[in-house]
Amino acid sequence: MSSPSKTDRKTVLDLGAWGFNIVTSVGIIIVNKALMQTHGFTFATTLTGLHFATTTLMTVIFQWMGYIQPTQLPFSEIVKFVIFANFSIVGMNVSLMWNSVGFYQIAKLSMIPVSCFLEVVLDKVRYSRDTKLSILLVLLGVGVCTVTDVSVNGKGFIAAFIAVWSTALQQYYVHYLQRKYNIGSFNLLGRTAPVQAASLLVVGPFMDYWLTSKRVDAYDYTSVALFFLILSCTIAIGTNLSQFICIGRFSAVTFQVLGHMKTILVLILGFTFFGKEGLNWHVVLGMIIAICGMVWYGNASSKPGGKERWTPPPVSDVKPQDLDKLLHSNEPNDKV
Repeated sequence: MSSPSKTDRKTVLDLGAWGFNIVTSVGIIIVNKALMQTHGFTFATTLTGLHFATTTLMTVIFQWMGYIQPTQLPFSEIVKFVIFANFSIVGMNVSLMWNSVGFYQIAKLSMIPVSCFLEVVLDKVRYSRDTKLSILLVLLGVGVCTVTDVSVNGKGFIAAFIAVWSTALQQYYVHYLQRKYNIGSFNLLGRTAPVQAASLLVVGPFMDYWLTSKRVDAYDYTSVALFFLILSCTIAIGTNLSQFICIGRFSAVTFQVLGHMKTILVLILGFTFFGKEGLNWHVVLGMIIAICGMVWYGNASSKPGGKERWTPPPVSDVKPQDLDKLLHSNEPNDKV
């Protein structure tokens, strides 16, 4: 029996990474929903700090076991990443508090065009017509099934704007750092998680008090609440790691597009375990449209020219007659 090709192996690894991300992301959403709504632990920023503290503990253990190697990553790059990531977390929490659920969902949908803009401007990525249309279909489908009431105010718009751009920059930066410094997901997480944990655990309690008027140290830590808190932190290790793996293997845009599959799964699981309230024809229609768009995106972006980084040819490789054609031609550059 012949050994699997590199393409087959990459496909299997991609599916495994994405499946890992879906399972951990959906799992942590369900656990956090129980922790916050049922047990009243509404300290989202502090909880995220605890997630990264647990992740830091995991990276220390893995480094001791030899799975994480010392890497050269400038501290200035780590600081930039942590600033983007922390503004993303705080911005999302504030946006959810100040905006309606409908506008919050629209803000999350706008991360895809923002991520596309960053890839086009910073990485010179070009998208085919089918890839662009498939992205629009995904946005339409998720919008139909999640966006309900839409109201916005000035400060809510500013919070959403900061959240969207910081999240897009953070996800782009994960891919950028892995590519520039040839650093793996484990190693990158090992360098960034400690700084992010420390900053969030310092800022988190004050931010949560400002958002909820409740003190995290005054919370009644029952045994059941502690169980869900520990479970949330444990699942967060897989969520954080899988996010780094997926963005490293794909791109920020693909990560966002496929990420809406988690939105659909969360809706389905919510209707399954928490009742059918809110399930109606336009929600089902939106799910179908979004899934069709995701399938179309996967097919369109994988084709030649569907999504590729464009680089101009070196000037030394262009003959004078070709350069003259290039300067006077009306054809797109990739056809010359």
